Amino acid sequence: MKDPNNTRNTLPRRGSPLWTFFVVVISLGVGAFAATLTRLTATDLDALVHMPVILILGAFIVFGELRPIITPGSTENNGATTSTTFSFAALLYAGLPIAAVLQAVAVITCGVFRGRTPHRIAFNVAQYTLSLAAAQLALLACGIHAVPADPWVPEGKDLPAIALAGAVYFMCNDTLVGAAVALHERVSLIKALRWDIGYQVLVHLALLGLAPLMVVAMDRSAWFLPLIVLPFIAVYLNASVSVRREHQALHDGLTGLPNRKMLIVRTEEALAEVRGATARRFGGMVGAGRGKQADPGGQVGLFLLDLDRFKEVNDTLGHPTGDRLLQLVAHRLTHSVRPGDLVARLGGDEFAVLLPTVRDSAAAREVAARLRAALSEPVRLDGLSFDLEASVGIALCPDHAPDFELLLQRADVAMYNAKENRTGVEVYSPGNDRNSPARLGMLGDLRRAIDRGELELFYQPKISLHDGQLVGMEALVRWRHPEQGLLGPDQFLPIAEQTYLMRAITHYVVNAALAQAATWWKDDLAVQVSVNASGRDLLDTGLTETIETGLLEHALPAAALQLEITERILMNETAYASDTVGALAELGIPLSLDDFGTGYSSLVRLKRLPVEELKIDASFVQRLATSAEDAVIVRSIVDLVRTLGLRSVAEGVEDPETARLLREMGCDAAQGWHFGRPMDAATATDWIKAFPGSSKSFPGSSKSFPGLGSEPGGSEPNRESGERDIASRSSR
Repeated sequence: MKDPNNTRNTLPRRGSPLWTFFVVVISLGVGAFAATLTRLTATDLDALVHMPVILILGAFIVFGELRPIITPGSTENNGATTSTTFSFAALLYAGLPIAAVLQAVAVITCGVFRGRTPHRIAFNVAQYTLSLAAAQLALLACGIHAVPADPWVPEGKDLPAIALAGAVYFMCNDTLVGAAVALHERVSLIKALRWDIGYQVLVHLALLGLAPLMVVAMDRSAWFLPLIVLPFIAVYLNASVSVRREHQALHDGLTGLPNRKMLIVRTEEALAEVRGATARRFGGMVGAGRGKQADPGGQVGLFLLDLDRFKEVNDTLGHPTGDRLLQLVAHRLTHSVRPGDLVARLGGDEFAVLLPTVRDSAAAREVAARLRAALSEPVRLDGLSFDLEASVGIALCPDHAPDFELLLQRADVAMYNAKENRTGVEVYSPGNDRNSPARLGMLGDLRRAIDRGELELFYQPKISLHDGQLVGMEALVRWRHPEQGLLGPDQFLPIAEQTYLMRAITHYVVNAALAQAATWWKDDLAVQVSVNASGRDLLDTGLTETIETGLLEHALPAAALQLEITERILMNETAYASDTVGALAELGIPLSLDDFGTGYSSLVRLKRLPVEELKIDASFVQRLATSAEDAVIVRSIVDLVRTLGLRSVAEGVEDPETARLLREMGCDAAQGWHFGRPMDAATATDWIKAFPGSSKSFPGSSKSFPGLGSEPGGSEPNRESGERDIASRSSR
């Protein structure tokens, strides 16, 4: 079976150790091959014409190269090539020139047929030529010399000489191949030779041992040769059936990649190697004495890779196109990893990459970045062009986990962090693991914090860019932790988002925001307060009831509260079509679409939802003055929002220049530390009272806002502008 992880056809980098080794071996092989041909005399050539058995041997050598006997656990690279028996028999019977020529013809034929690169074919020819030449020297040392004009047929007393020649052939051949593999896989020669030495010894003992029997048989009659080949055919057929069954058990049927079962086996082997290396390093460090340290060793890396938005391809173009796309992804991955790394498919659009050795997390990130870059190349299928993206999670042993299951679990955690944060690549961090003891402990603290009233709302203003009026205040939750002090939302909300606590936090924030809005409205400060909501909140039928009860309790109109949802939630059909959205619309609660420009919104859904404003993501706004591309994006969004009859709000405004550019583009409002920091309720109240025309700030007055950028609490640039208290994150 063809190994999709095989990269031996890749040409070595010029000047690399592997390239140098290839050049030396091929040069020696060419010299040896040329020297053997010069030894052929006219008498030998005339004798060959009358030796049809040589042609039969040549045909068997070619067939043996084309159809190696691959047993379970082996591949086409280390399978038993039956050509060994026939080429060694040719060496014993007619001498080195004939054996070398026949073997070279077979290797070239096989290489062309299998699509091997010229450098690999040349190396294989040289490898066999040098091995046969070494065996010939051993025979000459024992006084045995065969030529076509005087064929040699062994007798019983010649078996020690044949055994010596076979041993020399095996050692030379295995060493040359082992050295190439070691340089290719970047391991030691001893390790490369030790991988399958037992299997190779057993196989070559059988193959080389049959050669003298074949010589004796073909000396009697060429018709005996097919009889000797019959057992080879039987073994080949039985091995093929066994290998096919093993391949089906260990490989994915669609892509041909290893499956989870094989990934486990290979990972356990790599982990065992790391444990052994760690033990040896520890022993070396102890033996080195105090003040000396062993050299740091590598680690085992496991990547979990998931394609982004692959479901859309299946749903839109059908599963056959999706299957072809997965096959293409498998091809790109296997040709982008390092030699020795393993690519496996775990199911669906989820792949795993095993790095048996990697220096550290930085090196692992480099490999992951190369994989993502390879996948990002546009794909054309069925006349359509696809842009592929993937999220990669990285876990290392022993840094993050000691065994396969925990390693895979933590790579999975890292991968979903990469998806949620839209970073593409993430290395496992205990702080981002919802199942880690530290996070579970914080979850318990957070549960008690809700009961104790330790959560607190801060407020950040939204200012009109046309006349400087106050558009509203966004409520942002903080946690006054009794030991750690004031914690921002990023420090505790990710823990709560996938638990039942998220619902409790949302209801707390809504009630607290309505209570504060009521206080302001009673003081004739008619301010609209916006609260962030997650996708889970839009599936909570109790949210509408909580809002409606709060509005009635505080005698507030529905427009006093605004819900902000991220654009990614709009992509979720379940959240979009939920009863909660319809109930909020009937109640008259306006929606604000947060982080606009980072998702893939449907204009139809935008028109159907009760959205009154779109907030342009801070990642575009903060580069507005320095990036022409971001300026085009922001201008396009502003024009689109105006066409839809909605209000545009820019997040992350940190300086007067950005505010000026937004105003010139026609953006309606802005939010950021240039206008005001998040403030606690008391500070926000004083700030609003000092704001000109504050009693008419909602729905608005025509008075301008004096002193943009002179917000209370200092003017430190906002590096987290547009922060959210209840962030919407994609779920698995």
